Amino acid sequence: MKNLRTLCMAAASMAAQLLTPVASHAADYPTRPIEIIVPSSAGGGTDMMARVFAESAKKYVPQPFIVTNKAGAGGGIGMTEAQRATPDGYKIGVLISELAIIPHLNMTKVTTADFIPIARLNGDPGLIAVRADSPYQSIDDLLAAARKQEGGVSMGNAGSGTIWHLAAAAVEQKTGVKFNHVPFQGAAPSVLALVGGHVDAITVSPAEIGPHVAGGKVRVLVAMADKRLPPPYDKVVTFREKGVDLVLGTWRGLGVPLNTPPEIVKYLRDATRKTAQDPAFSDGLVKANLQPAYMEGDQFQAFMNSQAAYFKTLLESVDLKK
Repeated sequence: MKNLRTLCMAAASMAAQLLTPVASHAADYPTRPIEIIVPSSAGGGTDMMARVFAESAKKYVPQPFIVTNKAGAGGGIGMTEAQRATPDGYKIGVLISELAIIPHLNMTKVTTADFIPIARLNGDPGLIAVRADSPYQSIDDLLAAARKQEGGVSMGNAGSGTIWHLAAAAVEQKTGVKFNHVPFQGAAPSVLALVGGHVDAITVSPAEIGPHVAGGKVRVLVAMADKRLPPPYDKVVTFREKGVDLVLGTWRGLGVPLNTPPEIVKYLRDATRKTAQDPAFSDGLVKANLQPAYMEGDQFQAFMNSQAAYFKTLLESVDLKK
């Protein structure tokens, strides 16, 4: 019994020694730059959001945020690296909508349950866009053509299983039409294919289509939003206005690995909230054609979980070969 008591005391002492540095570290946080892992290539909407955040957060965090791009596997490579990082607050991940999709496609083992969410920062609804000279003057025209001939309307997307492929599939579910889905290696190539006349329409986000809309080459028919968007999309009808209950799009936020100390999580959430409320951040997003859509950490977690459940069900009805 004495030996057992001695062993227990020794174990407790060792545990205390292991925990003390973490607590001390959390109290001093941050003492060095914080890395933001962006799970996509430089120049895209996710990258732009992270860089606008890093610049705007300088007012509220004494150490700089360093943006690192880790693209691949639909965002799975970057988000997996963030999830596997040491939980000390010095490597945080940008969580994107594909986190609710790619686990169901066996592209990654990382799920929405593998992070402590800091906050959602951005949300962009899906759009259906056509060339400026397209015969489809409205979403009603396009859907009528799709109903007239199954697969008669070619709908480009950013790749099989991506958010924009599934957005088009959701339109099919809600309206009873069937598109000829044409996948590309990313949203940018799909936009170029539309402009070049290789597809009739595409599903895409405002950020990805913005320059072409401004240049008069592309026209947006409908938005998958709960209300009308700000200019230059304020004249674009929503599906809800057409009697179709469809609100769907991409979203981006921040998360840290599980077991990150509560003090660090609170610090990051407080700093992120202040940054999101700063006009410099919201103005920076709008200039990049990105919509501010702040959501607190716990609410963001519930939202991500609901998105994962939704896409799991949707994927069961989607033929990814098309």
